[in-house]
Amino acid sequence: MATQDDDHGNKGSDRIKDSAQQIWLAGLGAFAKMQQEGSKAFEALVKDGAGMQKKTQAAAEETLTQAQTRMAGFASEFGTKAAGQWGKLENIFEERVARALEKLGLPSAADHAALQARVAALEAELQRMQGKGTAAPARTASRKTAGRSAASPASATKKTVRRSTKAG
Repeated sequence: MATQDDDHGNKGSDRIKDSAQQIWLAGLGAFAKMQQEGSKAFEALVKDGAGMQKKTQAAAEETLTQAQTRMAGFASEFGTKAAGQWGKLENIFEERVARALEKLGLPSAADHAALQARVAALEAELQRMQGKGTAAPARTASRKTAGRSAASPASATKKTVRRSTKAG
């Protein structure tokens, strides 16, 4: 009976060895097949990765373009608002300067323009009168002008004398 159990034990052991051998050979076969097809699989993965990269780059560029368009709109809107505020600030400044000049008794730009127009009209009238042959008003005007120009150098040559005081 011992021989029958030994034969039965040897057969089970042989089956396990055979099964292990087959598993080992299957593993070696899978490894060999992967070596052969590994480069093909790698190339396929690279191709898929390149396609994915193109898609993500296109999406990123589209998003960037949209962001640039929005920022340009914001900048334009901000520039318009800033220009409007700058105009208001400029008007306020001009009004305050005009009020300050008025308080000091200085003529405004409109007063100055009106005075210039009046001088131009008087000069035209003087020219017209001189052209008709009436020299009397012209001499009077020239005497007044000469008197003013003669007074100017005298006032320009006036000197102010300072007295020095010594402490002590």
